[in-house]
Amino acid sequence: MRGVFVDASEELAKILERLTQPGDIAIKINRDEDIKSADLPEVLDGAEIAIVDHTYLPTDVAKQCAGLKHVVFLGTGARSYMHIEELAGLGIEVHLIRGYGDTAVAECAIAHMWAAARGLAQQDREMRAGNWLRDEGMELTGKTVGLIGFGGIAAEVARIALGSGMKVIAWNRSPKTHPGVEFTDMETVLSQSDVVSIHLLLNDDTRGMITRERIGQMKKSAILVNTARGAVVDEAAMIDALRSGHLRHAGLDVFDIEPLPAGHVLTTLPNVTLSAHSAFRTPEASINLIAAAWKHCRRIAA
Repeated sequence: MRGVFVDASEELAKILERLTQPGDIAIKINRDEDIKSADLPEVLDGAEIAIVDHTYLPTDVAKQCAGLKHVVFLGTGARSYMHIEELAGLGIEVHLIRGYGDTAVAECAIAHMWAAARGLAQQDREMRAGNWLRDEGMELTGKTVGLIGFGGIAAEVARIALGSGMKVIAWNRSPKTHPGVEFTDMETVLSQSDVVSIHLLLNDDTRGMITRERIGQMKKSAILVNTARGAVVDEAAMIDALRSGHLRHAGLDVFDIEPLPAGHVLTTLPNVTLSAHSAFRTPEASINLIAAAWKHCRRIAA
């Protein structure tokens, strides 16, 4: 049995090599982060396992990957890159990795909250342009943060927010309890929160879940933070709310189209802080991620 890491960054490649143990299956590392989907059959070359970080695997391409039986996706958002049920119909099982970057993503969400509340990105841009912008900021101590979805990342956000003197309320599709967190319906979370932070997996149920109507239910001048998946939020409605001032600010690490195209309207709005889907990218999270990928590969091989 063989595996191929099809789109390894140099950092992840080195970690995979470092975590290799005697007796492990052979995993070829393709150090090309910009590999095209059409090149996957050649790169895999009959391997049974594909480790995928961010490359799209359309079903028609998967059909051409002779021997492919397992995809180890480095994260939880495989549905943004492949059709899991169609791959299952081809006899290809997709394995996800959860929890590896909970703290990393939570800290990024918190950073976006504070940057939005104080307008740090806009002030930085203006000062670099020679303008002395002194804007009225927003204190988050004593404010309410509402979490839409409550898994491991949201639990870490709650921990940090509670420690910062914020009130935390949350909505989750299934009943949950967590120390210090008040669980309620989504309408209450949206209408009472000064900051709304999205923590949902993308699937057929959550795609477009934060609709224009739900954005309208949010407090005027609330902050919206999304470190989950761009398609969970109606992007056009969010942009309209930012332009009108209904939303004070948006802190976004994820987008409908990635990479975000040059000149995209979100890059032109002053009350948006952008990061390049990098919330999970820390050395600590990367080690957790590759260690979990190796566990999948060892279990498959066994």
